[in-house]
Amino acid sequence: MTAVLERTHAPLGRVIGAEVRWVLRRPRTLVVLGLLALIPVAVAIGIAVAGQGGRGLIAQVAGNGFVLPVVALGLALTLLLPLAVASAAADAVAGEAGSGTLRGLLVAPVGRARFVVMKAAGVITVAVLAVVIIAVVGMIAGTLVVGSPGSLITLSGTTLGYGEALARIALVAVWTIGQLLAIGAVALAISTFTEHPLVVLACVLGGMIVFGVLGAIPALDWLQPLLLTSGFTAGTDVLRDPLPLDGLGSSSLRALVYVVLGVGVTSWRMARRDG
Repeated sequence: MTAVLERTHAPLGRVIGAEVRWVLRRPRTLVVLGLLALIPVAVAIGIAVAGQGGRGLIAQVAGNGFVLPVVALGLALTLLLPLAVASAAADAVAGEAGSGTLRGLLVAPVGRARFVVMKAAGVITVAVLAVVIIAVVGMIAGTLVVGSPGSLITLSGTTLGYGEALARIALVAVWTIGQLLAIGAVALAISTFTEHPLVVLACVLGGMIVFGVLGAIPALDWLQPLLLTSGFTAGTDVLRDPLPLDGLGSSSLRALVYVVLGVGVTSWRMARRDG
């Protein structure tokens, strides 16, 4: 009897596993992941049709298929990936509140801190899967459609071997996941203040637009270190040789700050919320 009374919380692994399974079974998640997988395919087909007619980074992909996953991740990071992660965060709390199931979760033997960890695990799962799918499909499409000699020709004109090319792609994938976790943390915090998932999506989309406008105004250059989106172009640095780490490092540190703030606000809000 004492052992039963002492066990007031469900095992953390069990609740995380249940949340991840629920997220992966949701049709909306599967549809979003499927659409994201089409991005590198569409880019590869477009480049194959256009040949050498592209400009800038797109032209670099022609005949250099290992550049495709980097380009695809960069394109998706501007809008589609953040919206996918924000959608998962919106459903995590606001969706539960809107459907009336949040109160049941809050009174269940889970614990508020475990609840935050559980919901964060679902958002992290979507972020990781989305990036991995784009990177893997990008490598396959780049090899089959665009063509790749088993190496990567950098923007600096040097050629990287197969192993180092894979390491560069893995690096940009991990970096992209870090940026998405920052967006997911902020979206999860916003989700705790509303019962309408669309409000969360609107806030994230609006915030990215505002950040983009502020970052484009020269008189507001002093704001650049505070804007999460100001580092979104650093991913293409993996295509340079030698590899510059300043942009990747500063943007990762900025993302970490947003993650800490988002998780802090989420934890504070959920500790005081009843339903």
